[in-house]
Amino acid sequence: MGSRTISWEGGSVGAVVEGESNVGVLLAHGAGTDQSHPMMVGLRQGLAAGGLRVMSFNYPYAERGSRRPDRQETLLACHRAAADALDGEVDGLFLAGRSMGGRMGTYLVADGYRAEGLVLYAYPLHPAGKPEKLRIDQFEAIRIPMLFLQGTKDALSRMDLFEMHIASRPSARVELLEGAGHGSRGGGWTMDTIVDRYVSVTLGWIDSIRSGTATRTQP
Repeated sequence: MGSRTISWEGGSVGAVVEGESNVGVLLAHGAGTDQSHPMMVGLRQGLAAGGLRVMSFNYPYAERGSRRPDRQETLLACHRAAADALDGEVDGLFLAGRSMGGRMGTYLVADGYRAEGLVLYAYPLHPAGKPEKLRIDQFEAIRIPMLFLQGTKDALSRMDLFEMHIASRPSARVELLEGAGHGSRGGGWTMDTIVDRYVSVTLGWIDSIRSGTATRTQP
C-alpha cells in the first residue's frame, strides 16, 4: 500500500494505492464518508487482491474533515486530477465509486474523459424523497460499458425508476442486491457481505470487458 498526494490547480488531497496491475480502478467515496471508511478500505483491498491496481482518494471537503460536500465543479476537478494520476500508471482505466463518487465519474465520462468502463455502487438516481429530480441527463452522452450494483430498497433509487432509466440502457449491466438499502443494512446484508458481492461482481465484469466476452444482462 502506498500513500500519495494528488494535486491540481485548486488544491491537493491524499490518496492510497494498492496493487501492481496494469489495469487500474479509481475508487471514489460517497458524500457521507471518506477513503478511510471500512467499506472503501474493503473495496480497495478486495479489488487489489483480485489483481487490479486500485487508487482511492479524498475529495477536498473530506480531506478537511468536513461532512458537507464541495461544489460540483470542485469535486470534478479533484476527481479528474486523481484519474489523470492513475491513468498515467496503467494501460486500462475504470472509474468506480459509491453513490456521489460514482455520479461524479459519470459526469467526467459524459464530458469526454476516456475510460474503459464505469462501476457504480449504489448510484443515487434521485435525492431521498424527491424521485422527480432524476440524475440521468449525463447518461445520454456515455457510450462505454457501465456496471450498476444496486440495492432494491435504496431510498435514493426507486426501483421502478431505476429499471426505466438505468437498467434499460444497452451499455448497462445490473447486479441487484435484494433488500439492500443505500448503506450497508437491509435484507440481511452486512457491510462485509455487501463488500464481498461488490468485489466479486466487479472483478468478473472487468475481466469480461478486458477479454471481450462481456454480454449485457437485465435485472
